[in-house]
Amino acid sequence: MKENRTYKWGMIGCGSVTEVKSAPAYQHTEGFELFAVMGRDLSKAKDYAHRHQVPNFYDDADTLINHPEIDAVYIATPPDSHEFYALKVAAAGKVCCIEKPMATSYEACKRINAAFKNAGLPLFVSYYRRSLPRFLQIKQWIDEGKIGSIRHIHWQFCKPANELDMSRTYNWRTDINIAPGGYFDDLASHGLDLFVYLLGSINSAEGLAENKLGLYSAKDTIKGKWQHDSGVTGFGSWNFGAESREDIVKLYGNKGNITFSVFGESPIVLECDDETTQLSIPNPEHIQTHHVENIKSHLREGALHPSTGETAAHTNWVMESILKNKIEVINN
Repeated sequence: MKENRTYKWGMIGCGSVTEVKSAPAYQHTEGFELFAVMGRDLSKAKDYAHRHQVPNFYDDADTLINHPEIDAVYIATPPDSHEFYALKVAAAGKVCCIEKPMATSYEACKRINAAFKNAGLPLFVSYYRRSLPRFLQIKQWIDEGKIGSIRHIHWQFCKPANELDMSRTYNWRTDINIAPGGYFDDLASHGLDLFVYLLGSINSAEGLAENKLGLYSAKDTIKGKWQHDSGVTGFGSWNFGAESREDIVKLYGNKGNITFSVFGESPIVLECDDETTQLSIPNPEHIQTHHVENIKSHLREGALHPSTGETAAHTNWVMESILKNKIEVINN
């Protein structure tokens, strides 16, 4: 699909992720227009539309999806409804972008991908770190062989339980029926997807997932290990009830190391040839800006977007394998 025209987008869901991170990126991208928003509460959808100068608002997803002027749909709802809406979008013949994680299971991801493949439509998923300049710099260092042959990647992520967790107030992000891994699904998915982008596909993964806090139904303490097709091994530890926050990734090569944060904006650090290089590369105000610009390039210029339904499904498989508490080998 390569068309030099304006794409009118409809957005299903108008929660916090859309306020600054995503919706303004669609509005500010040349050739894109945020034409309509949908929320189950019409008054909230109306308020959102007025605040963001979106011309149309609805409380019915079918009305938005089947609107004759809408070319593309961004699904920004909790993951348990992603498949339901995505299949409707595919049936309507519209371009689609789904928030991450792509769905609540790998099997659901495969069904979504099959629907868009059969319809001959592009499908994107909001793993926007694949498009951020700070991570493209890391990929450039890797591709240039700055640290030689990469042997291992290690990620340590911790954060304290927040007030919502402690109050035991309902939160879909910690509901085992929507996010089996809790914050792991919401946060670790970003890092694991990024590692696949940097190092290639993963062919085996296993882990240990537990609920130690007892504050909610989903898992809160996870350890995982995996291996990329290239032979690079990986290990991650995620603790969502720690005393303090920590987010450190280290890539080990036979000629040096690269250290960075998945979520923070601390400098990325390259150690090689007895020298240390630190680069501060800030994220854009609307963090999905480069991701959305790449969607435009895919649609209008034929450039391949780095985050598609196929790549996102692979990330779901990796997460699911880690949460199963046993080794899983990819088998398509």
